[in-house]
Order: sequence, then C-alpha cells, then structure tokens
Amino acid sequence: MNLIVRSLLILAGMVFCVIGGSFLAYPASQGGSFGLDANGAQGLSSLRGDFTAYFWVTGGGLIYGAWAKRRDVLLIPGLLLGITFAARALSLALDGFYENWWQPMGVEALTIVLILVGRRAFAQRGLSTMGSTLS
Repeated sequence: MNLIVRSLLILAGMVFCVIGGSFLAYPASQGGSFGLDANGAQGLSSLRGDFTAYFWVTGGGLIYGAWAKRRDVLLIPGLLLGITFAARALSLALDGFYENWWQPMGVEALTIVLILVGRRAFAQRGLSTMGSTLS
C-alpha cells in the first residue's frame, strides 16, 4: 500500500511539474488551455512566473514528500491545492458554472485525498522523519 501511495504521489507531482514547465516554455498557449489570455509582456510574465511557481512547488512538494516519506512536506501541496479548490468553489457560487468546471476541481480533490492517504500511511509506519507538531 505504501509503495502504491508513494508512486501515485510521485506521478501526480511529475504531472504538476510538466504543467509548470509548459507555462514556462509556452505561457500563452498553456494559459489559453486554462481559460487565461495574456495581455502583452506583463501578462506573459505573470503566466510564466506565477503559474510555473505554483505548479513546480506543488509538484516538487508531492515528489519530495513521497520520495522521502515526509508527511510534513506534503502539507505544502495540500494547502496550495486546498486553497485552490476552495477558491474555485467560491467562484462557482459567485460567478456561476462554466463548461467542464468539474475537471480541475476533480483533479485537485483527488490529489488532496491522495495527500491525506499518504500522510496517514507515512504516519502509521513511523516514517515521518520530522518530529514537529506539523507532522
């Protein structure tokens, strides 16, 4: 079970890192697939910087947390995805539904559940390497 959870977390992290790399290399086209339109150099810079950082920190946290069996590190992508999910839910309530709204929320929810399972699996086996209150 532990190996499966770790593998899925690493795979998810790799997907997030690839998406981040796509924002770095092709911000306009990648932004378009997220419903975003870059407005000149500043818009491209924002897409490149902000989205690359978001996806790389999320993906890197998933990969490192799973690889090192560090449940405390998994808090970082968990919080990022949790805030994203909550903001999307608020946006649905305030702005209304849009086509395929459930897809990004589904990915976020599934990844959050996977993070929670990973944190629990790492704790049950005494695999946390950090004895802080965060773990």
